[in-house]
Amino acid sequence: MVYRAFFDTVFSRMDPEKAHERAFSAIRAGRVLSPVVRTTDAPRTVMGIEFPHRFGLAAGFDKNAAAVPGLLALGFGHVEVGTVTAQAQPGNPRPRLFRLVADDAIVNRMGFNNVGAAEVASRLHRLRGRRVGRDAVIGVNIGKTKLVEPQDAVADYVESARLLAPFASYLVVNVSSPNTPGLRDLQAVDQLGPILSAVKDVCGQVPLVVKIAPDLANDDVEAVADLALDLGLAGISATNTTIARPSSLRSDRSAVDAAGAGGLSGPVLAERATDVLAQLRSRVGDRLALIGVGGVTTPEDVRARLDAGADLVQGYTGFVYGGPAWPSRMAAATA
Repeated sequence: MVYRAFFDTVFSRMDPEKAHERAFSAIRAGRVLSPVVRTTDAPRTVMGIEFPHRFGLAAGFDKNAAAVPGLLALGFGHVEVGTVTAQAQPGNPRPRLFRLVADDAIVNRMGFNNVGAAEVASRLHRLRGRRVGRDAVIGVNIGKTKLVEPQDAVADYVESARLLAPFASYLVVNVSSPNTPGLRDLQAVDQLGPILSAVKDVCGQVPLVVKIAPDLANDDVEAVADLALDLGLAGISATNTTIARPSSLRSDRSAVDAAGAGGLSGPVLAERATDVLAQLRSRVGDRLALIGVGGVTTPEDVRARLDAGADLVQGYTGFVYGGPAWPSRMAAATA
């Protein structure tokens, strides 16, 4: 594959975050086009929203809603922007993004670096006023501001939702990133319930989704599912990155250790993410929409998530390693 050869000889030698910034700038400027002919879209209505097809870009790539048109032009059916926090923040110190190339994996501890909810809302407002953005399916993923204490998390999430819901096709509450201290503790239902309830009140008719970690115990996965049903959420996104470092990783252990703490993504995540998805579908039946994400890198992965019960499928790390033709290949698997 031409792109992979380019990745191995150029991007793999660059600092991962600098490589991301250069690729992102090219996509934003419209200088990156998919080299394959786009397959016929297969529209599907999920959460009351018509998606052109069921494959989209997961949160994390376009944190600030700066490149949505370029990403849609590459073949994604929807783009989930963010994670966005109520207050702008720089994220964790660099270096904070690492590749495990032997595993087509990434370790990140970005720390929700973003320009803040008010600025992202302004950008989405402008985008919605343009033809290219008027009917685009744009999810908005929101998280807790790092400096906000856990006891103030509800108000922090509500502020983001208040600003961003008017421009979101759907809204995602992210309580599952490992890179904001204490965030994953909010997945406990006694902590999560008040957040979701308050955000739902602010969202109005905008569908609300909660994103969970693959590291939750099975009993906790079912508890979150029951809570989502009780609160009348639109869906659950499964899953985020993992804090585990499985023995199945092919990368040299020294490279894994050098990457340090953070969320691991890539094919190694696929089995657990699929298991969580299947468990959720068994628990909720057809009462909630499910977004399958985590370790999606091949068309076979897309079909496996659909078979396990996903209504929508998303990827991110596979895009980094697969290049501009990758979204169209994944989209074709949803037809």
